[in-house]
Amino acid sequence: MGKLKVLFARVCSGSLKRMFMYIDEIKKESGNSKLFTFADMMWCIARYGIGYLEYRVFGFCYLRGSKIRKTYIKMADNLLMVKKLNNSEYTHFLSDKLDFNNRFKKYLGRDFIDLHNTTSDDLKSFLQDKSVVFCKAVSSFGGQGIEKVNVSDIGDVTQFYNECIRKGQYNIEEAVIQHSELSRLNPSSINTLRIVTICKDGCVHHMYTLIRIGKGNSCVDNISSGGMYAPVDENGVITKPAFCDKTGKLYEIHPDTKTSIVGFKVPMFDKAVQICKEAALSIPEMGYVGWDVAMTENGPVFIEGNEMPGYDMCQNYYHIGDNKSGLKPKFEEILGKDFFKG
Repeated sequence: MGKLKVLFARVCSGSLKRMFMYIDEIKKESGNSKLFTFADMMWCIARYGIGYLEYRVFGFCYLRGSKIRKTYIKMADNLLMVKKLNNSEYTHFLSDKLDFNNRFKKYLGRDFIDLHNTTSDDLKSFLQDKSVVFCKAVSSFGGQGIEKVNVSDIGDVTQFYNECIRKGQYNIEEAVIQHSELSRLNPSSINTLRIVTICKDGCVHHMYTLIRIGKGNSCVDNISSGGMYAPVDENGVITKPAFCDKTGKLYEIHPDTKTSIVGFKVPMFDKAVQICKEAALSIPEMGYVGWDVAMTENGPVFIEGNEMPGYDMCQNYYHIGDNKSGLKPKFEEILGKDFFKG
């Protein structure tokens, strides 16, 4: 009965239209019939607690048998890491954007203002030397609650101030000017690195890095907003085509800018990893963090931190190694073989 509940919950949590779109894509790529794919997908949802998107992303249509499928970190595994490694009393330093900005101010590389304790006159002074700002809800995620505003378009600052308050956008930040090399990938958004660290026994481990790349005219690179992602190796090089959840397609070349994605080298990558390790050591109570880092001409800067890093993008079938094993063994090397047993 429990597995049936999981199956029902995971299927109902998404879009049936998207699910059958993925089934069509899988049929084209694998040659498996739609009926077989649907049946195996339902089995994996019930057996492993994954969703239909994970089934597509993990490549379970190609990976047969529980031995290989069990090497993948699932939602329950990810939640267990958050529970065991992150002290809930410190979560607000990552989940609240203003608390994050204040705690990690030395890594921001930009100015910001908190509208909780300021007036419209304070905001007016803040805006005087700015050309573009981002208005952010303090606890938003996935690019929601974020607006890019040209300061020249602001007529009445008091009205603008009140509108931000009404929308819950208490965090107003100076815009990050990204490195010209990253703008070649996509100039409309800040294309950020997701660098995940594990801090255990006073030692920080760099687990993996992904780059998220915006698409179209979106001002954010978030996957939920139509962006794409690709793995970055230890030398800062994008090694595989970018995958887009919205289309279910892989892109070796950016569809808008025509810039080659595979082989692209992220400038100053080693410095980005370094500041993430430094920041992780400064808050050891949060042992499992996904740091979102932008690259500027002057070096890497933080955009935000995530107390619950994702588990699916880093295990994309098209991105992982030739053995097609998931990342659980890598995490077990650091956390211990029995860590995921509860």
